[in-house]
Amino acid sequence: MGIRMRCESWDVRRARAVVLVAAAVGLLTRMLIAANTPGPADVRIFADFAKAVTVYGPVRIYEHPLPGLPVYNHPPLAGWMLLGLNGLSELGMSFATLIRSPASIADFCCAILVFEIVRRRAAQGTAVLCGVGVAVSPVLIATSGYHGNTDAVAIAFALAAAHLLADRKSPLAAGVAAALSISVKFIPVVVIPALFVAALRGGRPVLVRFAAGFGALFALVWGPVLVTVPQHLRENVLEYAGGTYHLWGLVRFADVLGLPDSVITSMQGGGHFLFALVCVVAGVWLAWLRPGQLPGAVGATLGLLLLLSTASGLQYLTWAAAGAFVLGFWEGLAYSCAAGLTAVLGYSGRSAVRWNELTLEVGAAGWTVLAVGLAAGVRRILAAQPDTPPKPPAERAPLGAPRTSRPSGSAVN
Repeated sequence: MGIRMRCESWDVRRARAVVLVAAAVGLLTRMLIAANTPGPADVRIFADFAKAVTVYGPVRIYEHPLPGLPVYNHPPLAGWMLLGLNGLSELGMSFATLIRSPASIADFCCAILVFEIVRRRAAQGTAVLCGVGVAVSPVLIATSGYHGNTDAVAIAFALAAAHLLADRKSPLAAGVAAALSISVKFIPVVVIPALFVAALRGGRPVLVRFAAGFGALFALVWGPVLVTVPQHLRENVLEYAGGTYHLWGLVRFADVLGLPDSVITSMQGGGHFLFALVCVVAGVWLAWLRPGQLPGAVGATLGLLLLLSTASGLQYLTWAAAGAFVLGFWEGLAYSCAAGLTAVLGYSGRSAVRWNELTLEVGAAGWTVLAVGLAAGVRRILAAQPDTPPKPPAERAPLGAPRTSRPSGSAVN
């Protein structure tokens, strides 16, 4: 690819600057969408949640019924975020724009983060393309700029934790980032065991510092809620299974195949914990075998969670987007386009939670693309040498100068 080869002649500062510009353009695009569109029903629901948090507080909110609203299933840090956003809205700023800002900013950071992760494991040209891919990803623009929610923020913190632990050798900061990820949205809980396993593989001092960072932040954010309203937190957040729509993945295929409603109900009930356990085991397995490929393991685990998800929500398509680019450029591009088309069709329809037949078919194609990409990405992770550390963040020599050979089996094509 000509663009990729051209990027190889750049020094790392120029390559990083290109990704930074693309991320800035992506952020501007998202914010323009946020400022000029009403967004889906979640925007209005979050506005009502924010008002409720202002009345009851970020801790007591879990024990209060909220008539006319869905269950408040957000972790404690989200409540503090809503409290702050509501305060800004009372100063005259648009809440509809504000609620979509955190996810849009998270995508900006994630583009740079993916570039830094990939350039340690593959050619610089590939790293630039992957970073730019995150910045202009159709599915991320749709889910962050139009929908909002907090999924992108949680994913960014999860990937940051893997990068800090595996590449930056900063286990204390990695532990803090890991705790932040599940404090914004509980979804990344499936990657926490893999992060601890990778820390364990790094030696006792690394594990102790990672656990200290994780434990301190977790106690600060979750402690007051666990002490005050533990039962309501468990019911609202820890046991939340998602909606009951048959729009995506396994439950969609079960519906098409005409399986009994009892089977689908079981999948969406207690069965979803089994699927989550499969994701945890897969992440731990990859982290144990290839701790140096931890960011890829985290990306694969989050992608697998979406693949096996029994819940249906367009914003959930965010879970696999950035991680797919960590696994490979073509994997990320294919998923972003397929899932992006699903999101655009879904948001353009009558309701984001009632997909028409075309959206369902495109969603099924996106699920298949994700499955193929995950298989290729995991295979690439396992092909990496077990004892090969990521490349140090040294400045690249100009094209034509002597270069050291790249470690075999890089995690990105």
